Amino acid sequence: MSALQHFLAMGGYAAYVWPAYAVFFIVLIADTLAPRLRRRRVLAELRARLARQNARQERKPLSTPASP
Repeated sequence: MSALQHFLAMGGYAAYVWPAYAVFFIVLIADTLAPRLRRRRVLAELRARLARQNARQERKPLSTPASP
């Protein structure tokens, strides 16, 4: 058995070791992407809220105080 095959076999524990590495990297990637996606969603919500506020302010007529 070559050294690489021996390493990949992990002394007979490859069925446990390689899935553990896979789960670790999946969690690592998810922990990296989740804040980025959340930030993108929050910024989009804030932009939409600001656009609605600006549109509401533009169509609202300026009210003048009534003189008694």
